Amino acid sequence: MNEIKAPKGTRDIFAPEIQKWHNLENAIHAYYKKFLYQEIRTPIFEHSELFSRGIGSETEIVQKEMYTFSDKSDRSLTLRPENTASVVRAVIENNLFETLSPLRFYYIGSMFRYDKPQKGRYRQFQQFGVEVFADDSPQVDAEVMFSAVDFLKKIGIEAMQLELNSVGCPQCRPDYLQVLRKAARAQESRLCSDCRRKIDGNPLRIFDCKLPACAEVAASLPLISDHLCGECRDHFAAVRETLSWMNVSFQLNPRLVRGLDYYTKTAFEITSGQLGAQNALLGGGRYNNLIQELGGPDMAAIGFAAGMERIILHLEQLEPARPKTLFVAYEDPQWLAHAVQMAQVLREEGYPVYLDYQGKNLKKQFKKADRVAAAFTLILAENEIQSGSVSIKNMVNQEQIKISLKELNEWLKKNY
Repeated sequence: MNEIKAPKGTRDIFAPEIQKWHNLENAIHAYYKKFLYQEIRTPIFEHSELFSRGIGSETEIVQKEMYTFSDKSDRSLTLRPENTASVVRAVIENNLFETLSPLRFYYIGSMFRYDKPQKGRYRQFQQFGVEVFADDSPQVDAEVMFSAVDFLKKIGIEAMQLELNSVGCPQCRPDYLQVLRKAARAQESRLCSDCRRKIDGNPLRIFDCKLPACAEVAASLPLISDHLCGECRDHFAAVRETLSWMNVSFQLNPRLVRGLDYYTKTAFEITSGQLGAQNALLGGGRYNNLIQELGGPDMAAIGFAAGMERIILHLEQLEPARPKTLFVAYEDPQWLAHAVQMAQVLREEGYPVYLDYQGKNLKKQFKKADRVAAAFTLILAENEIQSGSVSIKNMVNQEQIKISLKELNEWLKKNY
């Protein structure tokens, strides 16, 4: 019988790595609540039309990377490849525009793309992201970027670069696209087949191609920064000015367009030199037309999504704190009842407690305490039972003390 393994591009996450995921998720919850973001959870699969309309039918994601299937009613469904379109759908469908304020959301969850698995890049991958609705001010663009940079710094990532661009709006982009198409057609023979197809569909995607020949052509193509309308120029200038107020350094990247069609005005990425070719930690931008495109009101929005696997890779060098676990050990099986009762009392007080029920000797229980990374082992033996006390062994420095059971809770409050 063939061994059943996890599908290519997926993986299992378990101890000790899972602790890094818990720490990251807890940090996200704590940080973004300070900015009045509310958590939102959307379905893992949606009607396929949501992504073809929301992301753009000409994007690489829709053309090549979506996991799409038909259900028993012959409806086309897709495992979500990103979550912005899903959040917008949820806000429209549940009329959250009328019931929640402020309209600020964050999410954590699995996304799915049929992509080439690489280090930090999987077919089922985890993202966290934020979305802000009903605010067209350039200052909120800067605040969203500040929060991304500040959050990464607070969890220990320092080596990063914020790259920034404006991709225009429906008023100025069409004229620029005509100029771009003309320039791209003049060098069409040097482009790959995908980029030649993009000339008529969405020539901005040419800037995303990683093939050397296409990148060389892209470097010579006209820039949208030279074709922005007055409103987009003013908005972009105000974004940069606000970032300077917030002491956020950035680098202008006039060829940064992002991989999704819904972006307008501000587009940004945070990259790191520690990840090689796959150097993007997070990216996002403004998408003022997406809500209306999906059937909602004419309302501005901005957000970003971050790859959690890539963030975890950056945290691999950070030594995780030793878990504050208590291990209750007993010298003889006759003291098991006392050990069970002590474990129950400690858990009621909120302490994580492990108890080995297999009746092994103390030496083996100490080895088990090390394996579960216990901070302290509480030892019950005949002397302790008779005197109403407990011995406490520090599993880090191996020091051992004996205290009264009446003093145990107070001791733990000071030393745990």
